[in-house]
Amino acid sequence: MPDNPTNLLKPSIRRTIAYIDRLPLFTRLTIVLMVGFEVLGLQPWWDVKAWGRLEPDLINLSTMYRTNTFPLLHVNVFHLAINLLGVIPMLERFESEYGTLTSLALFFGALSTIPALIYVGIERFLLRMNTPIIGASIWGFLLLGAEAIRQNKKSPFLVINGRPTIPTWTVPIAMLLAISLLMPGTSLLGHACGLLVGYIFGMGYLKFLAPPEWALRFIEGKLNLRVRLPYYVSVDQKTYGRFSVLPLTNMAAAPVVAPGLTGSSQRLGPAPE
Repeated sequence: MPDNPTNLLKPSIRRTIAYIDRLPLFTRLTIVLMVGFEVLGLQPWWDVKAWGRLEPDLINLSTMYRTNTFPLLHVNVFHLAINLLGVIPMLERFESEYGTLTSLALFFGALSTIPALIYVGIERFLLRMNTPIIGASIWGFLLLGAEAIRQNKKSPFLVINGRPTIPTWTVPIAMLLAISLLMPGTSLLGHACGLLVGYIFGMGYLKFLAPPEWALRFIEGKLNLRVRLPYYVSVDQKTYGRFSVLPLTNMAAAPVVAPGLTGSSQRLGPAPE
């Protein structure tokens, strides 16, 4: 036994600090916004969660901002912590692949708005309900779905005991159902909407929503973003080709879905009344 058991913690703490120090700009911004909204929610004068949650009956042209703000809000500190642990690693890999501007445009745009509008449409017109939701786990399932589709192109089955057993693309569905059973307070519909859009994105049908590279280079050049912004990932700094496979090298790395498991266990809705 070591004289000081706390020494065992030092390598892991150092690795954690080093990981945080490497986070790219958009991922850092997302963390700051999530934590900032949680802190802002502590004051008694303005109900920030009621202002920004995705509430189907309140969605109209003047309140469309809710389709982008709801992933940044959380039920409580524990909910926030679980989302950060689960979603941030996948978001960081996404930004490293696509770049900062593309990540900003997609996650504060289509990749939030599309699953949100699907959810609102089903709630209002099919289920005739009005269940508000908040939480970044919808991003977690979206990223997990996109990653599963891409990995499915490389390895269609997960190998268990040396035998191809489970179709790779079905893993997020199994996780979705497991989370819903183990945590009844989560929103099965909200997570499913995120997963559906993730599948569509992974199959390449939403490529047109990303800003073109010539436009990104023009903006980066005009504003000199690579020099002015620390941790900025430019269109020419991406670790992988645009809209290629996320940074997985082989199926042994398939447990990369594990962050999704952590992230998907957070409670996306119902939002507090």
